[in-house]
Amino acid sequence: MELAELFEQGGHLMWAILAGSVVGVAVFFERVWSLQKNRVLPRAFVDRMRGMVSKGKTSEARLLCEENGSSIALIMAGALRAFEAGKARAEIKEAVEEVGNREVAQLDRNVEIVGTVASISPLLGLLGTVIGMIQVFKNFVDAFQAGNAGPDTFAQGIWQALITTAFGLTVAIPMLVAYKFLQGRNDRLVVAMEEDAMGIVDLLEDGRLAKAKAASSQGASQDSAGREADA
Repeated sequence: MELAELFEQGGHLMWAILAGSVVGVAVFFERVWSLQKNRVLPRAFVDRMRGMVSKGKTSEARLLCEENGSSIALIMAGALRAFEAGKARAEIKEAVEEVGNREVAQLDRNVEIVGTVASISPLLGLLGTVIGMIQVFKNFVDAFQAGNAGPDTFAQGIWQALITTAFGLTVAIPMLVAYKFLQGRNDRLVVAMEEDAMGIVDLLEDGRLAKAKAASSQGASQDSAGREADA
């Protein structure tokens, strides 16, 4: 029997499972495209930002981050804005976490659709099988009353009823694997973004401390020169 005939024998719920699989596959490929590391966390850009921040070019770095638009760039821009506003390290970290939470939500967007397809497909298949078994028993009762009941009455109806369960599982298993794959990629990106964001916060704080130390040394030198002049 051809696949098209099997699909037709499965009943109307086969179309619901098929529609779910199409949606799940479409969302999966969209997420794979959107979650590419060079789109979310471009390494060359991060290294360039670290170099600029370490040289004290925070304004230029912020402008480049806002122009770049990647997730890590937006997080770094939040840190740089807080730094330029004179915020303390704890407040800069809070700004990073606020922007980071929004970006993580964007990374997670639509991923649950794939998980929902993986969860609901076997349930739709089971529902189709239950409906099919109800029809099997109804047909058997009708055949028995007509005196035509036989083993084939059960056999044909049962294998037809099980088609939807098989189809639901065929969709659910790869969808579950796809869902776990997307979750794993998201988790790795989030961890990497946290490390890079905190690296920028540390560089900003180091630069602030270095400026304060330099200003203190300069002030001490001026006081010493003043005392020598007075003497």
